[in-house]
Amino acid sequence: MRTNFTPAQLADPATAVAEAAIRKCVHCGFCLATCPTYVLLGDELDSPRGRIYLMQDMLENERVPTPEVVKHIDRCLSCLSCTTTCPSGVDYQHLVDHARAYVEQRYRRPWIDRLIRRALAAVLPHPGRLRLALALARLVKPLAPLTKAVPPVAAMLEMAPDRARPAPSSANATVPGAKGRVALLQGCAEPVLGPQIREATVRLLNRAGYDVIFATGEVCCGGLAHHMGRDSLDAARANVAAWTREIEGQGLAAILTATSGCGVTLKDYGFMLRGEPEWAAKAARVSGLAQDISEFLAGIDLPPAQPKGLTVAWHAACSLQHGQKITTLPIRLLEAAGFTVRTPANAHLCCGSAGTYNILQPAIAGQLGERKAASLDSLAADVIATGNFGCSLQIGRRAGTPVVHLVELLDWASGGPRPANL
Repeated sequence: MRTNFTPAQLADPATAVAEAAIRKCVHCGFCLATCPTYVLLGDELDSPRGRIYLMQDMLENERVPTPEVVKHIDRCLSCLSCTTTCPSGVDYQHLVDHARAYVEQRYRRPWIDRLIRRALAAVLPHPGRLRLALALARLVKPLAPLTKAVPPVAAMLEMAPDRARPAPSSANATVPGAKGRVALLQGCAEPVLGPQIREATVRLLNRAGYDVIFATGEVCCGGLAHHMGRDSLDAARANVAAWTREIEGQGLAAILTATSGCGVTLKDYGFMLRGEPEWAAKAARVSGLAQDISEFLAGIDLPPAQPKGLTVAWHAACSLQHGQKITTLPIRLLEAAGFTVRTPANAHLCCGSAGTYNILQPAIAGQLGERKAASLDSLAADVIATGNFGCSLQIGRRAGTPVVHLVELLDWASGGPRPANL
């Protein structure tokens, strides 16, 4: 696409990245068929190509965002399926990230939207606050029908679990004669809502001969706030500092996450802090060490598996297959552990979780979730497995098949306990 940004505008690094992405778009429309919101809604402005037109006009002319433009940008899941499809290499991720930050700075949302977004940014990245919020949600859940006029609030109450889960241990887990030392991202929502994932990950890594450490000073990866257009650089700096101390201390073989959405953010730290001399090299090193748990497990010797004779429906999280370009490794790990694996026909389409999307856009997210759950149920598997906790919540509320994390199955196959919901 032809652009008309001024030299003064292009002096801003974020604008320059956005302009380069826009220029690569050749209007081919390949992205339309793989964009979940376009497939669902049929509106070109809810496709990557349509959003690029809107974002170009807004950024190039430095317009105050209109409610209509904001609506279509907000509806983007950031699933990045379009980047997998695009033949021209459009950097849609950083383009829409910049557009969201621009909207956040220049658009005044209705007061209820501002309140909800501030609450999400203030609560979700902090496990202690999230536990308190969920306790309050359980108390007011009987009043949920009264919140239907405010869909995001109704969605939050609907998703709140009926009981609290014990917090997983944050103590370093070491083994005699360790083959290496890895840091495991502690996360924010996952240890509160799915503590069994960390427990299974630590057991599996220890059994494979690796020390697992939890870095002091680590915070939420920043992805939840980042995708709402809010500044997440403080979180990136805090984590880079925490892991740099470990790297320069006893060393790290890898920085791992069992939540693939967080993995996309960790791998982007080098880009996010590229313009800060004090942080650029350290952030690039951290991003280089960041791996999804499936990447790391695929590169090491795992304990012998004890086949369980189960068929697994594999749900490929968008953040894994599109954001990190990891497609076959989880399937190969499951098959090597003795599971039969099936994948749905619409594996490339998002389930609608997408960070806070299923709260802020509950109607669209609900339709995507129902479709994904139905396609996975149709495989007639014994269990659905995924590599992203948000997806497991989104699908688990709708599917008739139990949903577990990849590491829960691999841990079980190599001597760990049977997943609780199997």
